[in-house]
Amino acid sequence: MTKISSFIKYNRKKLNLTQEELANKAGVGIRFIRELEQGKQTLQLDKVDQVLSLFGYCVSPTKLGIDPYFIFWNFFNKAIKITLNNRIIKYGIIIKELFDNNGNDIIAWKFLPNNNAIKYQKDEDDKLTEIVLHSDIQNIEEQ
Repeated sequence: MTKISSFIKYNRKKLNLTQEELANKAGVGIRFIRELEQGKQTLQLDKVDQVLSLFGYCVSPTKLGIDPYFIFWNFFNKAIKITLNNRIIKYGIIIKELFDNNGNDIIAWKFLPNNNAIKYQKDEDDKLTEIVLHSDIQNIEEQ
């Protein structure tokens, strides 16, 4: 999956749209949506822009980093190791994505450290969790 394909799939599902419904709303074909969500490398940029505009976005250059939607699809609710930019390493589970004020972009993660996992299973107390800013993540991998 590419960053755009992960983003499109995540937002489509967030709005409870089928691929066919998204295609109709964007004015593109269902095949295009399937190929877009599968990460096909050669797609018409104007059509990609049509789909992104439904979510209030457009194709534009951005600084490279770890794709938050890649983290969501591949590391959510799994035992992980996070290396932060300051070289601190954390072990635990990402249990929730946190959005900006507009509710559009994932900017942080609710993180449950391993040493609090058993307590959290008994009592889902937010004091046992931490907030990890997405911009602070240098690397993420399964434990």
